[in-house]
Parts: sequence; C-alpha cells; structure tokens
Amino acid sequence: MEKMPAYDTKKVISWALYDWGNSAFATTVMAGFFPVFFKQYWSAGSSAVESTFRLGAANSIASLVIVIAAPILGAIADRGSAKKRFLLFFAFLGILMTGGLYFVSQGNWLLAAGLYVFGTIGFSGGNVFYDSLLVSVAGPKKVDFVSALGFSLGYLGGGLLFAFNILMTQKPHLFGLANAAEAVRWSYITVALWWAVFSLPIMLYVDEVNEKQERLTLKAVTEGFQQLAHTFAEISRLKTVVLFLLGYWLYIDALDTIVRMAVDYGLAIGFKPAGLMIALLITQFVGFPAAIAFGKLGEKLGPKTGILIGIGIYILITIWAYFMREQREFYILAVGIGLIQGGVQSLSRSLYARIIPHNKSAEFFGFYNMLGKFAAVIGPLLMGWVGVISGDSRLGILSLVILFLAGGALLLQVNVEEGMRMARELEKS
Repeated sequence: MEKMPAYDTKKVISWALYDWGNSAFATTVMAGFFPVFFKQYWSAGSSAVESTFRLGAANSIASLVIVIAAPILGAIADRGSAKKRFLLFFAFLGILMTGGLYFVSQGNWLLAAGLYVFGTIGFSGGNVFYDSLLVSVAGPKKVDFVSALGFSLGYLGGGLLFAFNILMTQKPHLFGLANAAEAVRWSYITVALWWAVFSLPIMLYVDEVNEKQERLTLKAVTEGFQQLAHTFAEISRLKTVVLFLLGYWLYIDALDTIVRMAVDYGLAIGFKPAGLMIALLITQFVGFPAAIAFGKLGEKLGPKTGILIGIGIYILITIWAYFMREQREFYILAVGIGLIQGGVQSLSRSLYARIIPHNKSAEFFGFYNMLGKFAAVIGPLLMGWVGVISGDSRLGILSLVILFLAGGALLLQVNVEEGMRMARELEKS
C-alpha cells in the first residue's frame, strides 16, 4: 500500500505559490495587455477583424498543440521522477517567451504571435505537471483544501500584479517610463520575473513521493497512449458521460473564448483600453467569491440545472455584447461574467463527479481536465473567421452562441440519475 504524503504547511504553500506566480500570465498577458498591444501596436495598420483573426488563430494553435501533446505529457507525469524537471522546462519556456515580448518591435505581429503561442504552451504544459504534484503535497483528506488554496492564490496573485501593471500604464512617469506603450512592454518583464520568483518554492521545497523510478523512455510514452485508450474505452461504455463531455467541451470552449477574446472584442468595437483593463479586474475579483455562491445554487437546484442557468446567462451576455454601444455596459458585462464564470466551472466538475465510477476517478478526471484545460480551440477560430468573412466583429462574438446552444442541448440529454446508476454498475464489474 502506498504511503500517503503527510500534511506539510511549507510544502503546501510552496506548491500553491506556483499558481500565484503563473496566473500573472493568464491575467496580464492572455486576458489583458497582449490583446490590446497586439491589435494597436504589433498589428498597427491592419483592420480590426484581421487582427482579431490573427489573435484567435494564435490561441487556437497553442491550445491544439497542448491537446495533441497531453497524452505524452500525462505519461511523463505518471511515470518516472520527472515532474519537477518538466515543470521547470515548461515554466522556463513560458517565462522566456513572456520576457521576450518586451523586445518585439512595432508592426512585427508574426513574431509577437509566435512568442505568445510558445508562452501559452509553456503556461499550459507547466500546469499538467503542477497539477500532478498535488498528490505529493496532500493526502485524500486535504486534497480539496489544498487544490482550492492554489485556485484562490492564483486569483489573488494574478489580480494584484495585473492591478500594478495597470497603474504602470496609467501613470508611467511614476515609474520613470516615457509612455503607456513602454509601460506595457515592461509589464511583460514584470510577469516573467513574478512567474520566475514564485516558481522557486515548488522547485526547492516540494518533493516527488511514491514515484516509479523507471527511466523516461519511449515505453513510458507508449504506455501513456495505452492508458488514454483504456480510459476512452471505459468512458465510451457510459453514454451519460460521453454526452456530458461533448457538451462540456463546447460550452467551456465558448466560455474560455470569451475570457481570452473579450478585450480584443472591446477594442474592435471602439472601447478604450484603460476601461477594458478595469473591467478585467472586476471579473477577476468578483469571480472567486461568486463561484462559492453559485455552488450553493447548485446544491439547491442540482448541478445540471445550475449549469444550464449559467449557459442561459452566457447566451444573454453574448447577445448583449453584440448590441453594446457604451463602455459602461462593458463594466456591467464584466460583473455578469465574474458572477457565473467560476460557478459554471465548479458545477461542471461536481456533476461529472456524480456520473463516473468513484474507484476510477483519477483516470476519468484526467480525461476531463484535458478537455477543460485545453479548450478554446474552436471558439477563437470561429469568432475570428466569422468576423473576417462578415467584416463585422460583432457578428464574430455572436457566433459563440452556437457553441453555448450546442453544449446546452447536449447537457439537456444528460440523465444524471441514469449516469449515477451506470457508474455504480461499472464500479462493481
């Protein structure tokens, strides 16, 4: 029987601080400054719909690379004592690419997009190994708390640095900078340093426990694909799980697309960058406590109903975004997204937990996490493509309603009670 890791506060905090550090990339770079700078600085002279398509393509390429690589990364994470080494590799890749954005000259959108793609691969790839180290710092009784701690520190750490970066752009002279453009370029350096500094604790104080000591060879990769095939075969026996995962892929893809492309859309329809950054901060700080409240709603009405309510609200938000004309409406939109974003994600996880075999939860959640982490492949391309074809960015964001409707329609077909019954039967087989 494997020995469960003892609860060690120092190791737990060291693990959670990585989320505090790398979340700066998600907020300042992915959601915040990169879409603005990409459109106004690196794509200077291009039309709004053209730059939106380029950004959407960059997001989709990065997501697709990670989706394809995920089984291999999972094999490495499950075999051999190499989690920290590969976490270091991907973190270093993300940090280096983020810092490199400082040096990209105006108009060089292709280099900026390339650095962004590799930075996103570093961010997402690192999260595979970061997540896998959770079992090294928390036993079954503490895993929920420790996981939530990382989640909450990510919101807080990413939000705090983002707030500081916004101050840099609004008052550049306080920091000895010439203008807002120079402040944005320096913000990429601050993200790289923030990410690097808060990656040190996990490297220094978190040990890999109960690891198989085999060398990392082609055999490990082959076994990883075999494990994925086995999990897929198990999932295919459960119609309810298949329906849910297909629906989840579609609506979470649309949700993630809104998160990544909201600022670009705001710029495309003429809103000022400073106001869009404030809206992002609103979403960041509203999101975490709202997720808890939305979870209570799910407890009373059931997770499926709660998710459907969230999808319905997202559809209304997307339609409203199509008609927006004033910047203050974007602030209200930010509050609305913040109120339901975390809730939909949380209830999706709890519903999934109900309809899978409990004795195979690790491999089933591995598949679920792969879908969730590496979503936003279809949405950005759809949004960018519709915008280019129609010449209207508003129609681009409206196209996401298709994904929400399709995801919701599949979710409606999910019979939770039947799914629970089939999962229990599979447990016994």
